Amino acid sequence: MNVTGALIFLVLALAIIAGLAFYAMKLRKEVKRRDEFRIEEDQRAIQNSLDNLDFVTGALVQGQVDITEGAWRCKVLLEIVDPSLAERAEFQAFGQVYERTRHLKTHSARSKLTPRERMSEDKQRLEVEAEMRPAVLAAAEAVIKWRAQGPSALH
Repeated sequence: MNVTGALIFLVLALAIIAGLAFYAMKLRKEVKRRDEFRIEEDQRAIQNSLDNLDFVTGALVQGQVDITEGAWRCKVLLEIVDPSLAERAEFQAFGQVYERTRHLKTHSARSKLTPRERMSEDKQRLEVEAEMRPAVLAAAEAVIKWRAQGPSALH
């Protein structure tokens, strides 16, 4: 191999390396952009969940939503914000209602029940609601109080 051939291979190799370096930088920028987008989406989801939590707890306290439905929604929203929140002592009533009523049918599955089965499930739900009402309302009040503390209260 002569010097001219070696120089051609060297220039070709440098061009390939430069092209790969450019492509790597482009991919790195895309990864960074996607990470920033994911972080923004996560923050938006948390903020939406907190806003919804405000609405649901307010509706619970004002008696505008059933205890079971409100407790289920609060449990899910707290878990979206931070899974450990649903385990806090002051918020555990939501999870307790969920555990005691999760076997009950909802939506289309409920419509397939016979009237007798539906009445039986309604009775079970109403018993849980009567028993858990004070604890769920106290948990809703605790969420309202916690939310009033602002973003620093998250942890």
